Amino acid sequence: MPNTASAKKRLRQNEKRRLRNRWYKGQMRSFIKRARQAIEAGDWETAEEMIRRAYKAIDKAASKGVIHKNSAARRKARLMALFNRARAQAQSTS
Repeated sequence: MPNTASAKKRLRQNEKRRLRNRWYKGQMRSFIKRARQAIEAGDWETAEEMIRRAYKAIDKAASKGVIHKNSAARRKARLMALFNRARAQAQSTS
């Protein structure tokens, strides 16, 4: 337990920030998960919408410092690559 007033304040601040960061990260993960599920289901319109929302959540998390900007870029690139591969494969089989 913290003893000094400044350490107590730092503990309160860290807890607030942890909860805020957790919320941004959770939003990001949720939209990525929904986008992946839509891609796997072959629902391209829903997938595009979820990818758009996932991009927004990823960018927001990166701007708040929850994740690194390069990590955000990597997540977005992998998500779009998955979408493009799945869509190309679906179009080639139909």
